[in-house]
Amino acid sequence: MFERFTKDARAVVTGAVEQAERGGASAVDAEHMLLALLHREGSRASFALAALGGGQWLESVRQALGEARRRGGVSQSEAEALAGLGIDVAEIVARVEEVHGVGAMSGDREGKGSRSRHRPFSRGAKDVLVRALRVATARRDRHIGDEHILLALTSRPGVPAEVLADHGVTYEAVTRVLYGGGEAKAG
Repeated sequence: MFERFTKDARAVVTGAVEQAERGGASAVDAEHMLLALLHREGSRASFALAALGGGQWLESVRQALGEARRRGGVSQSEAEALAGLGIDVAEIVARVEEVHGVGAMSGDREGKGSRSRHRPFSRGAKDVLVRALRVATARRDRHIGDEHILLALTSRPGVPAEVLADHGVTYEAVTRVLYGGGEAKAG
């Protein structure tokens, strides 16, 4: 599949690995792919993000991803649903961090017996790559670009899609910017 990736898409994958390493994560997650996309310039995805106001909310997205990671990957909508059941995620995080330290629920394991520098891709990250392939195939594109990765991130439930949607970046909005019209979701 990677042979079909454009230079920009490969840079996103490489950037995601770097983001995971920088954050001390044990695996590359979909959130790392989004962070890598946010650091891109001069690509189709960066164009779409800029057209949707990316320069204004870039730091807000980074903070929201960090907060979700601190909650162990629980999205804000999931935290609200749990609150409806009487479960206070913020209180749980506070108690865990009181005992184990700040960021204990993030899944980051650097310095805790990590055997190698190699970081595998999580199920979520792999799902994003497969969805990117499906998006490209549905559009009859011969290559997978970083725009397909962005579309895949917006089409899959989870923290990246929720954080992007909170900033007006949805599958439909990205499709409209890139291709001039709305289309049904791929995948």
